[in-house]
Amino acid sequence: MSSTILVTGGAGFIGSSLADKLLALGHRVIVFDNFNDYYDPAIKQKNIEQALQNKNYKLYKGDIERIDDLEKVFAENKIDAIVHLAARAGVRPSIEAPLAYAMTNIIGTLNILEMMKKYNIKRMSMASSSSVYGNCKADKFSEDLNIREPISPYAATKSADEQICYTYHHLYGMEIYMLRFFTVFGPRQRPDLAINKFVNLIMNDKPIDMYGDGSTMRDYTYIDDITDGIVASLNYHETGYEIFNLGGGSPVTLKQMIETIEDVLGKKAQINQLPMQPGDVDKTVSDISKAQRLLGYHPHTSFKEGIRKFVEWKRG
Repeated sequence: MSSTILVTGGAGFIGSSLADKLLALGHRVIVFDNFNDYYDPAIKQKNIEQALQNKNYKLYKGDIERIDDLEKVFAENKIDAIVHLAARAGVRPSIEAPLAYAMTNIIGTLNILEMMKKYNIKRMSMASSSSVYGNCKADKFSEDLNIREPISPYAATKSADEQICYTYHHLYGMEIYMLRFFTVFGPRQRPDLAINKFVNLIMNDKPIDMYGDGSTMRDYTYIDDITDGIVASLNYHETGYEIFNLGGGSPVTLKQMIETIEDVLGKKAQINQLPMQPGDVDKTVSDISKAQRLLGYHPHTSFKEGIRKFVEWKRG
């Protein structure tokens, strides 16, 4: 059955990819995005070029920090569900501008929840982040671990969002599913993220900055696997509130990541080694057994295959 789904942050990397998938599944999609200049807004404009031609697609430009911008969208549309992806992203920048991060990620989320309450919308899936785990020592990060020690303001805002959303679920019977994304990559990836940066630099014979000794580890997740997980969360109705890890399930060291890019490009990287940066975690390793069990989530794109697809897109 087709639904009308509001995607906040819907012109960004994950949001635009999700919007395309929802349209392909026959849904009506409303995208709300502020096209901010964290990176070139022209990139977001290009992300949505094709979707704009679709009669089931509607775009609103506005800011989740401004309740009046949101009011217009909710008043003009009968929304069945929300995928809330709009946020200030990035660990390092959040250390420079914690107030801005709190305003967008916490107050912005509260504004969405207040609109849901006012317009009686009962379903939301929302992007949380693997960064809430901080420097967790567990072999695998499962959803029931203690997350009381975030090491960046960004992580702290995402942790706060999980709790605020639980409160609204409890008070108003909203179904809310928090999705902890683990380092998403693939076509349309933000230009400030490591894989995109490294591919660009290596392709152009420029040196890359490697923070630490290359042993830090990330659980990379290909964009198609993430959008599959989001769609599965929209179809899940069992419990009313859950937190789900959406990861790739096979962590890769920074060194391995660089070697894979070199291999796919057929080029050696010039490496500029630098000390670790504040706020960066040593490793992320997702335990995805809960998402597998309850959502039927099964990532199917290997890291190398994902890099190959990303490089193909880049060259195209």
